[in-house]
Amino acid sequence: MGYRKLGRNSAQRKAMLRDLTTALLINGSIQTTEARAKEVRRTAEKMITLGKRGDLASRRKAAAFLRNVVADVDVTEDDNVKIQSALQHLFDDVAPRFEGRAGGYTRILKTDQRRGDAAQMVILELVD
Repeated sequence: MGYRKLGRNSAQRKAMLRDLTTALLINGSIQTTEARAKEVRRTAEKMITLGKRGDLASRRKAAAFLRNVVADVDVTEDDNVKIQSALQHLFDDVAPRFEGRAGGYTRILKTDQRRGDAAQMVILELVD
């Protein structure tokens, strides 16, 4: 098979990948297990590629996958509030950082093992 099942049924697995991918794009890095990180890397790189493309069809495909959560809130000096969603953050902030890059937008750094089951923990982050 072309993907890891991660001990979940398909709906749970898709929800977990959506959550982790959205968190990675908003925060820039996440800490998770190695198996999960390798699967999230696939979806995150696809989302960044859609963001680099930037057309309406790409925006709709990314919107169908990413969670609709608040990524950033800016308050100006005249009390105007600007709220940025995860989708807007992907297309406006994340994708332009990787314009000159043809892939490999993430890196996996191994850390210590988890205490309970000794699973290999990693930090998945966006490269600069």
